[in-house]
Amino acid sequence: MNPHEELGRWIDAHHPEQIEFLREIVRVPSDTPPGDNAPAAEKAASLLTALGYAVERHPVPAGFLRDYGMQSVTNLIVRHRFGPGGPIVALNAHGDVVPPGEGWTKPPYEGVIENGRMYARGVAVSKSDIATYAYALTALRSLAQAGTRLEGTVELHLTYDEEFGGLAGPGFLLQNKLTKPDYAIAASFSYAVVTAHNGCLQLEITVHGKSGHGAMPETGRDAFRAGTAILNAIYAEADALEAKKSGVPGIDHPTLIVGVINGGINTNVVPDRLTLRIDRRIIPEENPAEVEVRMRSLIERAVAGHDGIRVEIRRLLLANALKPLPGHERLVAPIQKHARRVFGEDIPAVGVPLYADARIYGEHGVPIVMYGAGPRTIAESNAKRPDENLLLEDLRRATQVVASTVHDLLQK
Repeated sequence: MNPHEELGRWIDAHHPEQIEFLREIVRVPSDTPPGDNAPAAEKAASLLTALGYAVERHPVPAGFLRDYGMQSVTNLIVRHRFGPGGPIVALNAHGDVVPPGEGWTKPPYEGVIENGRMYARGVAVSKSDIATYAYALTALRSLAQAGTRLEGTVELHLTYDEEFGGLAGPGFLLQNKLTKPDYAIAASFSYAVVTAHNGCLQLEITVHGKSGHGAMPETGRDAFRAGTAILNAIYAEADALEAKKSGVPGIDHPTLIVGVINGGINTNVVPDRLTLRIDRRIIPEENPAEVEVRMRSLIERAVAGHDGIRVEIRRLLLANALKPLPGHERLVAPIQKHARRVFGEDIPAVGVPLYADARIYGEHGVPIVMYGAGPRTIAESNAKRPDENLLLEDLRRATQVVASTVHDLLQK
């Protein structure tokens, strides 16, 4: 039996155990916000310890988190050295999730299984890949113990702030030189290798006016009226962006939305304040700094003619796009080869319009792709929606693909 078949056989035999591992992971809430995620990391650490790994805990300082807007983050690293030389391959999955919201037909933190699917918040994005990567590594460890020679090191990076942008997760690990991998694979879906993703600019716009009695509106300076001019400018820009096409398969054009609107004092008072939060997705071909300059200018011009109005613009996030780095083909080729063997179909190498913390590895010069358990599309899994779910057969097969890919990277 060749090593890939041996890996597959081990993963198949331990798949029920892997399912229970995943169920334990999803049963610990890690809603972000509020981002009190140290308990979820501690659960993952205990499960990895039970698999026989030494787990490093890297807590993010409270001062950083307070300014960042989170409560607790402990990032985990497992390092398994197979043999001298060879590359360091990092496998990164994030354990934080968006809050479940309303509309669930099943408990969001129970890991209910029906018709071959597990239902839970985060089961598809991306707690599933904590299980994918842990069991891929454990299968490789079993193969090495049986006599197969492998050269290099595999690291598991479990991080807990992807929903806030990744600076307290991969950013913290890489910035503090706690890891320096040669290659990385980050959580994703199993029917495509993601080689690029959009960047993202998020701005908070606060429009300051002056309150006044509703019976004498001329005594005030209406923040909503000025805000309407900003909204009109933003939506005109959003429509115009549809004509700006990306050359990356899977990515269409930049997008711009208003996600949050807050303001006003009372029904009978001229509003003295309006707060907007906007999300501008940046295609790989765009320059993020230039995008931010344009958005700030657009907002300021929109209110230029409104007397007594002042605007504050605060950057919440500027995430660069992920672009392929030289060496990423050493990841793409074996993933596609083994996915074709395991899934029985060709999988594409594409970009995606979302943004992820995979970009941070790229920013540190690490060739990275995104690949893991999950369906063909985000919509199919209900990711970030009620009844998020994972086809457990995809978990099994994606684990085989990841294990075989890493095996090939560790061949001298």
